Amino acid sequence: MTNSQFVVLKDVAKRWNGQLGVEDISLEIPEGSFTALLGPSGCGKSTTLRLLAGLELPDEGQILIDGKDVTTSAASDRNLSMVFQSYALFPHLSVTENVVFGLKVRRVPKAERQEKLHRALEITGLLGYENRKPGELSGGQRQRVALARAIVAGQRLCLMDEPLSNLDAKLRNSVRKDIKKLQRDLGITVIYVTHDQTEAMSMADTVVLMKDGHIQQVGTPEDLYSRPNNIFVAEFVGAPPMALLQSTAPDGFGEGKTIGIRAENIQIVPKGEGRMCCTVNESEFLGAETLIGLDHADATGLCVLKPGMATMAEGTEIEINFHDDNLHIFDGAGQRLPD
Repeated sequence: MTNSQFVVLKDVAKRWNGQLGVEDISLEIPEGSFTALLGPSGCGKSTTLRLLAGLELPDEGQILIDGKDVTTSAASDRNLSMVFQSYALFPHLSVTENVVFGLKVRRVPKAERQEKLHRALEITGLLGYENRKPGELSGGQRQRVALARAIVAGQRLCLMDEPLSNLDAKLRNSVRKDIKKLQRDLGITVIYVTHDQTEAMSMADTVVLMKDGHIQQVGTPEDLYSRPNNIFVAEFVGAPPMALLQSTAPDGFGEGKTIGIRAENIQIVPKGEGRMCCTVNESEFLGAETLIGLDHADATGLCVLKPGMATMAEGTEIEINFHDDNLHIFDGAGQRLPD
């Protein structure tokens, strides 16, 4: 039976010399879930992870892991493993020595060490690399060594801090799948920090989007995409970001409102049939589709997606249409209004 409140943060705050790190962070993370802490640089996601890990102590609030109050506990007493952006491998040790280092320190018997090592190397695709040093491995292989080390630790909670940011795009995609499969196969709880929305949206069950030390929204990837709490969420989540129109553009929504619309919900229509007249400012061919950027005096980020190769000349005047059902309405403070 899973613990629906395996990791709990209650009103957690951390400041440095009066400067905000994070404020009023409250979260409940169920056991066996994959939670992504997402947001731009400086939003507080890594600080939140460090507070969970015990690498920083909060100024206010409470942190519980598996029902135990660990707010002031040492990192070594929190029964968790960590995977870092920098791999954190010993360059003079072999793959085997790096993976079992923690087990040796904890004086785990040799036979048990070997059994755990073999399983971890098998899961991460590193069998045959046991005697190589980190300098003889690719970036992706080094990150797999770091993952293998987390696996042998055998902890139910694993914290990951931007583990893929040093890898190229193709490797990131590959290791991303490895991490997600590994989490599912082992049934562990993963809390994963990233600034990359593609990572968060493709891997996580729950996304926690942060800005300026505060949580903006907690929900499934689909929640954040389809029902953003505010304008920041609407613009941060999705590629391309949600377009924003001032309420003078489509009529009937009241003064001071901002209206959001996703590119896939906009259609180019024949002249005389549209709700708005726009000018093409760019065409970006993406392979399966073409992104056509549009200018309008009352809009920012307005664009439309067309299938295949469908570029249009810059300066072309077109008309667009969309349905009210696909609009997101935000008030003057940028908060989403009820449907």
